[in-house]
Amino acid sequence: MFVVAAGALGAGVADHLLSGGYLNQDSSSARADRDLAERFDAGSPNLVLLADAGEGGGGAGNAVDSQAARAAGVELAERLRAEDVVEYVQSYWDQEGGNPALRSEDGDKALILARVAGDETEAKERVEELHDDYVSDEGPLAVSIGGQAQVDNEVDDQSAKDLALAEIVVMPITLIILIWIFGSLVSAFLPLVIAAVAVVGTQFILLALTYLTDVSIFAINLTTGLGLGLAIDYSLLMVNRFREALAQQAADGEEADVERALAQTMATAGRTVIYSSITVACSLAGLMAFPTFFLRSFGYAGIAVTALSGAASIVALPAVLAVLGTRVNRWQVPLLNRRADSRRAAGAFWASWVGRVMRRPGWFAVGALAVTVVLALPVLGIKFSLADDRALPSDAPASEVSQTLRDEFAVQQVNNLTVVAHGAEGASPDLVSAYAEELSRVPGVLNVEALTGSFAEGEQTAQATAESARFAAREGEGSYLVAEVEPDPLSGTSRAMVAEVRALDAPFDVDVSGTGAQFADTLADERDGLPWALAVMIIATLIMLTLMTGSLVVPVKAVLLNALSLAAAFGVIVWVFQEGHLQWLVGDFQVTGYVVSNMPLLLLCVSFGLSMDYEVFLLSRIKEEYDATGDNARAVSAGISRTSRVITSAALLMAVVFLSFVTSGVVYLKLIGLGTALAILIDAVLIRGVLLPAVMILMGRANWWAPKAVKRLVEAIGLGERERPALAGATAGGAPADAPAGTAAESGGAEAGRAQAPEPEAEPQAAEAAEAAEAAEVAQGSEQKTP
Repeated sequence: MFVVAAGALGAGVADHLLSGGYLNQDSSSARADRDLAERFDAGSPNLVLLADAGEGGGGAGNAVDSQAARAAGVELAERLRAEDVVEYVQSYWDQEGGNPALRSEDGDKALILARVAGDETEAKERVEELHDDYVSDEGPLAVSIGGQAQVDNEVDDQSAKDLALAEIVVMPITLIILIWIFGSLVSAFLPLVIAAVAVVGTQFILLALTYLTDVSIFAINLTTGLGLGLAIDYSLLMVNRFREALAQQAADGEEADVERALAQTMATAGRTVIYSSITVACSLAGLMAFPTFFLRSFGYAGIAVTALSGAASIVALPAVLAVLGTRVNRWQVPLLNRRADSRRAAGAFWASWVGRVMRRPGWFAVGALAVTVVLALPVLGIKFSLADDRALPSDAPASEVSQTLRDEFAVQQVNNLTVVAHGAEGASPDLVSAYAEELSRVPGVLNVEALTGSFAEGEQTAQATAESARFAAREGEGSYLVAEVEPDPLSGTSRAMVAEVRALDAPFDVDVSGTGAQFADTLADERDGLPWALAVMIIATLIMLTLMTGSLVVPVKAVLLNALSLAAAFGVIVWVFQEGHLQWLVGDFQVTGYVVSNMPLLLLCVSFGLSMDYEVFLLSRIKEEYDATGDNARAVSAGISRTSRVITSAALLMAVVFLSFVTSGVVYLKLIGLGTALAILIDAVLIRGVLLPAVMILMGRANWWAPKAVKRLVEAIGLGERERPALAGATAGGAPADAPAGTAAESGGAEAGRAQAPEPEAEPQAAEAAEAAEAAEVAQGSEQKTP
């Protein structure tokens, strides 16, 4: 009933989601932009008409000054001014002889700049309505549309197409892998139950949030990817544990007891799912520390889809399993029926591998650390930028217009700084002139245009003209000034210049906008929010892992190892997207030499949570073994070998889901998809398979240290394992009849899908146990020699 209601109500959520959201609306640059739009009918142009007189038949040279081109350009500008939604228009043909700043260097192209009223979403929708009336390839001028509003339109359209394509690509691949893992069509479809609850429910929650706050259109992409990925993770744990319990009953010659199997599943895998979902949700909550609704929207979507995935896994999925009972193994695929052999091979491989690592833990730790550091090295050269048209494919119309401006127009008006002077003092000619003189002395400022004229190098160079009246506010309170600046707005020199402009002793209150100011504000907000985001993620993770393991050392080590895997993923991202490598593999994209500054923050929170997801799976199983035996080496060996199959399968499936984002034409989605998939795979293979067991062997019993007060607190809270429902008749080498309820679900690793047909599993279990015991005995000797 929930899914049906949420699906009906939330189906139209995309129509309520917004574009943009990259700038903090409380920043100085955002306040300046609002004032410019509301009080001056000014502000940065968000609509650009590129008029090409060469293609339009005007010829070469100064083609835009031909009689036919001028007549067409004047008519085009007047028609645009007549639109109710357009606040102002600035055209090349507005002044006699043309405005040189709006003409290309070879004279065959000219610009008409306009400001469309409304916020980012309203402007985007209005430009979409204007598009067909102004784009033309006939007559004296060939006209194409660009500007931020058009960029937003094309990004939204591209992301919607990409989402549909990703779903078409990923769903059949995911289903094939699920069938291969489970060997049963019925079991393979169960993760889709969780995904349906999580994704559909999150869409409804996002719709409700749109009535309270702004939500980004990109939240839908994360909802789909994360919802499907977590549904797969949690379903693998729950279904494998349930099938394992049924198979154990059959192996002991008992009739199937679905209720008892479910009880065991909930006490083991269910507990792990709760810990995992809380940990992942807390990691994604770190995105709430940033003031832009673009990043916050991913936090809304991530927390909702994680909570619903966890809830569906311990409420909806057990209900489905109760209905199915032993029919969970129906419709087996004949070619995949030999499960015992594959499980025995997987368990033997991982037990053998872990044994090698445990024989020489120091060497393996150093080697894994070296590989991680090499992968992470490019991150030292990371350079940040703002989001712009180059997120689109190079052949996107808006991107082509913007690239033409960069290549063929000498004056980049988008780089200018705009200073809004507030109050009656801001309209005083004497005070404005004095401030303009000081502003023109700032290094990097070439020229200042103000209400009282033009200024350069501390002197007035031109008197006010009729055009200067546009700098005054409509109600006579305040004015604005435009500073033509030299530095690249993305450079450190530009940020220093913006800081100096804001530090000037102005005779009135000022706000500063422009690309350089927006970039400076964005970096400052992200720098201020990052410590809070890290604090939320790390403290929540430490608390949850301490409650789960009763140790302070293991949680700290888990956070540090997770940081290493993230650093390696970040290094590869910089190497690919900033430096432009591997385009043949990830698809064509525009190389700018920068990474959009909010992307690493998003990748940090999403990847940290998902990587910690697998850490919870593994540490829970190791803790279970340690509680049962008190032997650190045996616990590490058995924990890794028995969780290997389920974690590797889950990581592979999650990586497939996020790698589908790489098919996107929007570079943001490519980056998030590749970065998240890399972080998951690096963590699941390099960290879990090498570095973690090596470090845990080197530390020995110190892994499980905690102050007595912490141990008492963990006991008092009561989230640890106490009495567990027993599985009667545990086989040799398997878990004891009263095995700890940590995550025997994860023991579905080596025994994943044990409940195929009711076939005895004692032989593969015994083989696994023998391998694990042999590795542990070798490791014990190594551990005793370790200082």
